[in-house]
Amino acid sequence: MTNPKGSFIWYELMTPDPDGAAAFYGAVADWRISGHSDPQAGGIDYRLITRPDGGSGGGVLKLSQDMLAHGAHPCWLGYLHVSDVDAEAAAIQAEGGKVLMPAADLPVGRIAMVTDPQGVPIYIMKPTAPPGMEGMKSDVYDRNAVGHVSWNELFTTDLEAAKAFYARHFDFEFNSSMPMGPMGDYCFIDHHGEGIGAVMQKPPHVPVAGWNYYIRVADIDKSAAAVAANGGKVLNGPMEVPGGDWAMNGMDPQGAAFSLVGKKV
Repeated sequence: MTNPKGSFIWYELMTPDPDGAAAFYGAVADWRISGHSDPQAGGIDYRLITRPDGGSGGGVLKLSQDMLAHGAHPCWLGYLHVSDVDAEAAAIQAEGGKVLMPAADLPVGRIAMVTDPQGVPIYIMKPTAPPGMEGMKSDVYDRNAVGHVSWNELFTTDLEAAKAFYARHFDFEFNSSMPMGPMGDYCFIDHHGEGIGAVMQKPPHVPVAGWNYYIRVADIDKSAAAVAANGGKVLNGPMEVPGGDWAMNGMDPQGAAFSLVGKKV
């Protein structure tokens, strides 16, 4: 895969109800989530997301009762591209992060689930391209395309430490920021010449630190209305953000936080 180190190359929804999630995100983001597990999933209920343009939007992992009993909960997780999963996981652990899921080989690559030193979970992955597609590039993240994740936002308990950590391990750069008064600075992430998101201190009203992913939709008002009409909750917005977009934060019916960004039509 040709994405540079530290790229977001996959997104995964962990949910106890993939069928319910399929109905919800179909109405809100025009995604199609498969009604059955992917054949390569090895017995785990893992389904693929198809975007409106026919490309891949990520995956959906069904949380089993055993997973829930061991502390898993509905959420979205991102995958960051690395060249050596084992070495990266060991380095992260040595810096105060944790390895939640040891490195393992899958048909699509080698992955591990880790936390940063502030306790925020994320996957790291060295993907394996299908034969004949070694030059492929993941496009699940795209700043401007409808149906893709369009922004990656981290709420952290230690802004400066988090910036240093992600810069060191994933080539993130922090060249500009936007002051937000009592909430502190909104520090923009530059990655190999592209703006991909931002990092900020976790506000008091946000229950836990974590990554927040914004799905780009064609009509923000229509999608926000679909959230409420299909059992989700609009927690904030839609509100105008710099650049002419409008954004909202929400909770899906199964309890996973998500966000949307788009234009007013």
